[in-house]
Amino acid sequence: MNIIIIEDELRTAKSLENIILSIRPDAKITGQYQSVERSVEALSNGAQPDLIFMDIQLADGLSFEIFKAVKITCPVIFCTAFDEYSLEAFKRNGVDYVLKPFSKEDIEEAFRKVDELKNFFQQKVMPDLGDLLSKLNPSVGKTSFLVFKNQKYTTVHTDNIACFYIRNDGTSMMCFDKQEYTLNQSLDNITSAVSSKQFFRLNRQYLINFKAIKEVEHYFLRKLYVKLVVETPDKLLVNKEKSTAFLSWMEDR
Repeated sequence: MNIIIIEDELRTAKSLENIILSIRPDAKITGQYQSVERSVEALSNGAQPDLIFMDIQLADGLSFEIFKAVKITCPVIFCTAFDEYSLEAFKRNGVDYVLKPFSKEDIEEAFRKVDELKNFFQQKVMPDLGDLLSKLNPSVGKTSFLVFKNQKYTTVHTDNIACFYIRNDGTSMMCFDKQEYTLNQSLDNITSAVSSKQFFRLNRQYLINFKAIKEVEHYFLRKLYVKLVVETPDKLLVNKEKSTAFLSWMEDR
């Protein structure tokens, strides 16, 4: 299988290449491109692969511009820090939509979906993507959570939730009134369920509400230090690969 990687972060591209080759040792990375312009040039000159891993926000614009300039017939797996482009991604040969920072398990799942869509390779038509779209963040998102505490069930509206976080291998929820609850859902599932406008996945441990942000500071190694209006068990750090996406999310109100 010939694979092209379109990603403007060189370290992320290298990490993705290593993960791909560890999952599919027989795969061949035939090209790595960092911009819309360079990708269009390569694809226009016959560099059509069997599969493309593509970031959405490149240095010179959105990768969707590539599809306007050149015909792409192979499936595409989008790996991006942004989730607001999910519907557009699936209109553009998208087989999966993997959010950064991704793991080996995320890429393995993406390959599984590619394998299940072999009919796509043969007929070169878009499959029924309803099931894939249903897993993405809805436009509004989940508005409340059922919680159990002190032998009582109650619902908590997302507007009252400051953050979700992983603690002792479980998922907890902290409200603005400093009440904490334990949930029986994974943080990944919660991230998929809530509004991407309201909540942001800072890292593998924390999902925070925009309204809970008190201030953001620069930190060592180009990271960001996020302080909330409520006290959290851990220092909230955003790595440099995700800092641009986080600041864009804060600005996009």
